[in-house]
Amino acid sequence: MLITRSCMLTAFHEHRDGASTKPLPQAKLSNIEHWRSCRDLMGHICRLRGVRDVTKAGEAETEVVGQKIYLPNIIFKMVRNHTPPGQPYNPYEATFRVPQSVTKTDIRSYLLAVYGVQTTYIRTDNYQSPLLKMPGQPVTTMADRTYKRAVVGLVEPFYYPLAEEDMPRQQREERRKSFQNLLRVERTQRDRQMHMLRVTRSVDGKGWKWRTGATASRGNILRLIAERRAEREQAVENVKVRIREERAKGPSDAP
Repeated sequence: MLITRSCMLTAFHEHRDGASTKPLPQAKLSNIEHWRSCRDLMGHICRLRGVRDVTKAGEAETEVVGQKIYLPNIIFKMVRNHTPPGQPYNPYEATFRVPQSVTKTDIRSYLLAVYGVQTTYIRTDNYQSPLLKMPGQPVTTMADRTYKRAVVGLVEPFYYPLAEEDMPRQQREERRKSFQNLLRVERTQRDRQMHMLRVTRSVDGKGWKWRTGATASRGNILRLIAERRAEREQAVENVKVRIREERAKGPSDAP
């Protein structure tokens, strides 16, 4: 599940600096206290990175370290944190999928400059797509399976939105309805079906179907069985009619 820039910005801003008007559930509050106590024991990973304090016109300001890039064309995909079964979710971490060319400094500066998110540490690892071997073609890889994963430490806690299977029934129905209205899922499916129908029809307009006698489909097999059964029953009925007619003639009329 992916989060767009506006959604992620809103979610981060809701829980930053205590600006959220919605109180967190008690389970999440206890989870936050647990991770906060663990984080305090490891002070070396809680230090803010990627910023420096400077003085401009006699006033102290916080400046992002790095070179300014206007209109960046990189894509950050936010995904769920890897949480082993039975372990609490860590709200002080966020996981992203980023291009392989992006460095830790780029990630830190991007999150702070675009979303205003302060980071404490960044751990990255690269994932390589499995090789695809096709007969008569060179070995290739899948572009969407090759990426860099970045695990970012956060100053303020952030909970990833609930998965659809974890939502209450009413919230799940509202979510599906909003997807139908925004993404037009049903219309996309109908358009895909119509496209497949146009592709499988002949160019001259007469059209053809995969329902010939040589096609081994379930419908054709059942149709052939029904036809043969009807022929057999008709043959039996013809024999019965002939026998009745011969009996009605009597022995004197027999040849």
